[in-house]
Amino acid sequence: MAADERNMPFIKHLASSDRKTRTSALSTLRTFLTAPTTARKLTELDHLKLWKGLFYSVWMCDRPVPQQKLCTELADLLFVLPAPKDDECAVVIPFLRAFWATLAREWTAIDVLRMEKYLLLVRRVFGASLAWVGGEKKNKSGETWAGVRANGMLQLLEEWPLEKTGNLSKVPVGLRLHVLDIWVDEAEKVELLTEEEGESSDGSREFLVKLRRIVEAQSKSPCKPVRVRAKESLTDGRLPGNKADSPVEMDDDGNDRGSWDGFDD
Repeated sequence: MAADERNMPFIKHLASSDRKTRTSALSTLRTFLTAPTTARKLTELDHLKLWKGLFYSVWMCDRPVPQQKLCTELADLLFVLPAPKDDECAVVIPFLRAFWATLAREWTAIDVLRMEKYLLLVRRVFGASLAWVGGEKKNKSGETWAGVRANGMLQLLEEWPLEKTGNLSKVPVGLRLHVLDIWVDEAEKVELLTEEEGESSDGSREFLVKLRRIVEAQSKSPCKPVRVRAKESLTDGRLPGNKADSPVEMDDDGNDRGSWDGFDD
């Protein structure tokens, strides 16, 4: 059963033109989401309604510093959401699924003047998603990146921002490109890019391998810009196994084939 809208009046206040009203509504939402029984009862429609309100909260937020603060606060909601012992993904993954669905639905309607703050929001939420996975309690094998959270997050990324069928009506090109732009940056921040031989003790190396496979699927996208961007991200020198500096190809005379020295006399 969907949550009664009378119990979530703060949704409409999230999109208020008044900053104090928006701030108060976000605080109320944070408290609302921390209640395990309440958060777990939310339906897909409830999550979509919440993210519609949060989307327009960002829309109404002006000036760089408040925008940066708001994007960080929204991403940090992941860390206040309950993680039930019987299913740690029961609340967070539906919440994130609604986030990606909302951004995908609204992406092409975002004007150029507002796009920068939504790019930041996506970066913050993507980074927080990886951090949430890495914050999982170690399983019996001592791994933190190989449990329920890891599997749930990888499935979600493959379902939404990096869905592999190339359905551009589901996930717009611009949103895909941005995720391809940031995934290596955010993986580095949570220390997934360490150079280690063989399997890692915490499962991080295996998680990164699976994440790379999801990105590799984008290199076969029917959309050329997506294919190109995916291939570029996979050659990032920070990724394990990639060289930071590729050797310059020389011709038989010892000259750089990639350079042009002008016309011959």
